[in-house]
Amino acid sequence: MQKEDKVRINGFQTGNVILISLAHLTHDIYTSFLAPLLPLLIEKLNISLFLSGILSVVQRIPSLFNPLIGIMAEKLKVRYFVISAPAVTTIAMGLIGVAPLYIILVILLFVSGISSTLFHVPAPVMVKKISGERTGMGMSFFMLGGELARTLGPLIVVAAVEQWGLDGTLRLIPFGILASFVLWIKLRKISISEEIRTESPNYPAIFRRFLPVFLTLAGITFFSGAMKASLTLYLPVYLTGKGMELWGAGISLSILQLAGAAGTFLSGSISDRIGRRSTLLIVTVLSPIFMLLFISSSGIFSVILLILMGISLVAPQSVNLAVIHDLNTKHLPFVNGVYMMINFFINSIMTLGVGALSDLIGMNKTYLIAGLLAFPSIIFAHMIPEKENNNIEHQ
Repeated sequence: MQKEDKVRINGFQTGNVILISLAHLTHDIYTSFLAPLLPLLIEKLNISLFLSGILSVVQRIPSLFNPLIGIMAEKLKVRYFVISAPAVTTIAMGLIGVAPLYIILVILLFVSGISSTLFHVPAPVMVKKISGERTGMGMSFFMLGGELARTLGPLIVVAAVEQWGLDGTLRLIPFGILASFVLWIKLRKISISEEIRTESPNYPAIFRRFLPVFLTLAGITFFSGAMKASLTLYLPVYLTGKGMELWGAGISLSILQLAGAAGTFLSGSISDRIGRRSTLLIVTVLSPIFMLLFISSSGIFSVILLILMGISLVAPQSVNLAVIHDLNTKHLPFVNGVYMMINFFINSIMTLGVGALSDLIGMNKTYLIAGLLAFPSIIFAHMIPEKENNNIEHQ
């Protein structure tokens, strides 16, 4: 037996799944700093909503290389990417508060995007390997870490800024470096390449084989993308524009993300029971309805709708990942990389579109359009194959 511990194929390894989910939590706390700081960065650097949207797009550009990272995951010990990513991301995101120029901010976000890509492609494959037959539950745990991070991140960075000013983001850097050290101790023996290495894989053929699944998931992502961008990136800008204080807008974003954490945790496990298609149909029907109600709401009713939107808006992420990892192929890192590339690319385009449209017609009308645009995602949810249909003959 090799020195590295071999993960079991059968059975749900709760400890290791939680460990990787905590790694996801640690990393994504820092990548979530942009949205709550956006109102301050817009004021400091005097940039438009379109340029602020570009910031999010720049952070996602490295996702175009996700398939390449997936191929690397079949050959290299990319778990070290997972281990080092929190430190790199922390340094980049910790510096955004002191960035003196827009171009410096762009560079920092691009670096954090590279680090994020190196984390998010191999990590779900690690989860798949240690989840046994309960892939949906494994992805729920993994996505829970990310959604909790987007809940805690705004609270942490807003507290730091309230206490120390915008340059207070620097004080948060040591925690991410410490996290990478802990991850090195805990994760260095979990391999994701030793049992999936094969000779001369035909990657174009693998892509063509699963293209129908990619296109179906892309349809869901595209039509719900404007709504997601409006709520997850621009919500603080939207609320501060309506007169809310920054801390209130940050708390609202955290409420949305905390509800999203609950939604993403429950949806994967529910989809294991009632099916991927049924779960996606439910959430794609509810999300735009809640969005349209939120636009005209106020007071406690708006808080309730934020919770309901969070649950339904983010829930598809766990299910979509489960759909990908249900596919019967020896090349899940590559397939997952393709899915992540498509997902991040579409979300980036929709984020940019929401920013441009908001500059043109205002955020109120943009929110209305985003909610209406989400309804066609129901059609694509209905096209999702159930698990037994996903098991296409693999390459």
